[in-house]
Amino acid sequence: MSKKTPKQAEANIGLIGHVDHGKTTLAKALSGKWTDTYSEELKRGISIRLGYADVTFYKCEKCNEYSTKAKCGCGGTSKELRKISLVDAPGHETLLATMISGAAIVDGAILVIAANEKCPQPQTEEHLEALTISGTKNIVIAQNKIDLITKEEAKKNYEDIKHFLKKKGFEKIPIIPVAANQGINLSALIEAVEKNTPTPKRDLKKPALMYVARSFEVNPPGTEPEKLIGGVLGGSIVQGKLNVGDEIEICPGIDKKTIKTEVRSISISEGFIESAVPGGLLAIGTALDPALTKTDKMKGQVIGKPGTLPPLKTEIEIEIINIERKIEGNEDSKPIEMNEMLAVAIGTAVTTGKVISVSKSKAKLILSSPLCVEKDQRIVISRRVGMRWRLSGFGRCL
Repeated sequence: MSKKTPKQAEANIGLIGHVDHGKTTLAKALSGKWTDTYSEELKRGISIRLGYADVTFYKCEKCNEYSTKAKCGCGGTSKELRKISLVDAPGHETLLATMISGAAIVDGAILVIAANEKCPQPQTEEHLEALTISGTKNIVIAQNKIDLITKEEAKKNYEDIKHFLKKKGFEKIPIIPVAANQGINLSALIEAVEKNTPTPKRDLKKPALMYVARSFEVNPPGTEPEKLIGGVLGGSIVQGKLNVGDEIEICPGIDKKTIKTEVRSISISEGFIESAVPGGLLAIGTALDPALTKTDKMKGQVIGKPGTLPPLKTEIEIEIINIERKIEGNEDSKPIEMNEMLAVAIGTAVTTGKVISVSKSKAKLILSSPLCVEKDQRIVISRRVGMRWRLSGFGRCL
């Protein structure tokens, strides 16, 4: 009997929110997989890099219960709805760049807010702003940890969340009370995700384009040279299609020179596939020296067919669309200044740039490291406040 080909996920759903509000626990409750696998994450108890897990949603044809199991507890048969990738983004403010990388590849999001803490917490607000800037509109709120408080406290927190969302212009976002570590009310959460975060329409006729969110090597220490497996690039295809055997180009590459290599394998959580389209997170096995890809060295790169990638730039001009975030308690953010250093995020790439010219609505930057940039591509802007980078607004590449 032939082995069934694994099915690729249709969409990426981000798990975002303040540190320790239960994002990784919720991912585990839904998928059965603990997404914090990086050793330092396990030691510190927080997500440092993007984690992910695939999960399939079902709906029982007998009792209409939503779940992640093909067989419902009532004994009825469940209909498969779709398979998604959960992208677990870090909540700690110093890891915001990684979170923005996640926002660049998600089609919708679950914003996790702990019911036993005051709302909003700093990263609750900042992550919602990052989603807004990235253009992600399909959002569901998971009011987590309701098992740790009284019914009255849960109601009060629920109202606080509603007030916070209304203030940010998201009053129609559904709020689902859950207790992730107990598996409570996950059916209602899955239903809300299914109804509020549809799979977007994909254009497979466009040239393939993939954002690299992680990179690594899979060779155990001491592997003999002739047995080495090439470097692996993890991320998400945003348009087009990639096949095993395709020649690909990687930009910005190394030392401002793009790299060409071959797609030797494509893998998802359940195994290997021969071709990949937009939707879900995947890993591309290549012929690259694994030293180039270990420990996320290739994060922020863009993959496509040779000659089809956006141009490589060391200097960019941006139209400033929105700089409204309060800086150091001031009611209005001060205008961007000459020679100011900004942190910019485009796709999954994050770098800094020095302002060399500026007007009320435009700024030109010299980048610390080159970026692969399309015209009209959205760019996320962060500004230094004290010793930290703080999300400040967004612009459009000219």
